[in-house]
Amino acid sequence: MSTHPSRTDLRKALREQRRALAGQARHRLEHRLLGHLLRHRFWREARHIALYLPNDGEVDLSALIDRACGEQKTLYLPVLRGHSLRFAPVTPRTRLRLNRFGIPEPALPPSQLRDARRLDLILMPLVGFDEKGNRLGMGGGFYDRSLAFMHGEARRPHPRLVGVAFERQRLPALPHAPWDVPLRAVLTENRLQAFARSWRTHA
Repeated sequence: MSTHPSRTDLRKALREQRRALAGQARHRLEHRLLGHLLRHRFWREARHIALYLPNDGEVDLSALIDRACGEQKTLYLPVLRGHSLRFAPVTPRTRLRLNRFGIPEPALPPSQLRDARRLDLILMPLVGFDEKGNRLGMGGGFYDRSLAFMHGEARRPHPRLVGVAFERQRLPALPHAPWDVPLRAVLTENRLQAFARSWRTHA
């Protein structure tokens, strides 16, 4: 019998660790993390960028919404459409509404939504990640279904998938499933780390 923790057990433990980081300590780490992103070519080269609003202790990237207005970039937030995601443009003036999970998303008509394949950079919240670019999300599979088109497209330059987390969410190895879409890179308070392996299909 395996003694390795299940994805469910890992998810519970890592979410608790993530929520435990608070106050000025969290603010300092988020400030460092954003600095690494803003200096990196992934941010500088991108024009259409998806991010997210924080939930359950996720890293807060909302400061980017104000900054992007002066950099000729369009930012997007995920919007639930059935069991997958599309992406809605967001500015500091965008009206938001709560989705079925209580997470704010832009209140825009479907005609203004964009598919993931039409983005340059997607900043994804993580519950956990490992040294090979495997990731652990919340378990709903929304990103995996929305990014399924990327399986096997080893030379596809966009969108770049960058997971966002604190270093305390790093693990030596994570179990992965065939439908998991691996990361191009992960962004933490220490650095933006690229994963060459993420562009090879899992065996």
